[in-house]
Amino acid sequence: MQTRKLGNQGLEVSAIGLGCMGMSFSYAPFPPKEDSIKLIRQAVEQGVTFFDTAEVYGPYTNEEIVGEALAPFKNETTIATKFGFDIQDGKMVGVNSRPDNIRRAVEGSLKRLNVDAIDLLYQHRVDPNVPIEEVAGTVKDLVQEGKVKYFGLSEAGVSTIRKAHAVLPVSALQSEYSLWTRQHEAEIIPTIEELGIGFVPFSPLGKGFLTGAIDENRKFESGDIRAVIPRFTEEARLANKALVEVISTFAQKHNVTNAQIALAWVLARNSMTVPIPGTTKLHRLIENIGAANLTLSAEEIAELTNASEEVQIVGARYTEAMEKSTGL
Repeated sequence: MQTRKLGNQGLEVSAIGLGCMGMSFSYAPFPPKEDSIKLIRQAVEQGVTFFDTAEVYGPYTNEEIVGEALAPFKNETTIATKFGFDIQDGKMVGVNSRPDNIRRAVEGSLKRLNVDAIDLLYQHRVDPNVPIEEVAGTVKDLVQEGKVKYFGLSEAGVSTIRKAHAVLPVSALQSEYSLWTRQHEAEIIPTIEELGIGFVPFSPLGKGFLTGAIDENRKFESGDIRAVIPRFTEEARLANKALVEVISTFAQKHNVTNAQIALAWVLARNSMTVPIPGTTKLHRLIENIGAANLTLSAEEIAELTNASEEVQIVGARYTEAMEKSTGL
């Protein structure tokens, strides 16, 4: 697989990564641990070098899965993980980016991932109670100590990005981005492009909806985050099928799948954009990776963008409580 640079600090990864969250968090029911380990190793065989996890996914279990799976490939892969939440009695109870909590998280992640240094360390969500300069300064110390290689932010706003970048260069911003989630185009994406920061879109397939595999009749199991997201109510899914139909038109024209069109559109954002679609199935993994070989012309990208903009998306991407925790 071709590679892409994430930021100007030297980080280079496969053009498409693998989001591992769904193997133990948010998208229940979860596969057996051994199946997830097998899939991650199959991803490496397919050319994927970039894997995304976080201490809060589980919590802790996701990092353990990724660490065990990638142990044989330590010099061939890049693992991104995250700090920034309080975890008490096995539950996430709020944001926490105090220096002592960052160090606690990093020490735990190093052990669970079984690595000497974290390749890419994100602040998972902005903590309004801790100045971002202090957060970046703590990570800078960890870089100097050899425990972290590159610094990233997740779902951060323009002011936060600029302040953090001034203390320690940010290699990547991870935020939700897809054909139906585009609010970051107004200010955030232009800012990171100006600063030379890479972009790592999560949920580039709209949590599965843009693939066309989820219709208004789908019933989500307990523990599946989509069961409570406004954009996934039955009414919203029925209305939002119009966007799926737009994507399907382009997919049929190129004899590819909806997922590949949606990912190709994200990849066309710029040369430092690396989406991290998640899956627990090998055939979906191979399908997603195939998008890296699909090139849409500038005219086709514009046509797809314009057609998608004619669809009025129904439903918020998260509940109000979820949005408040993003730190935008």
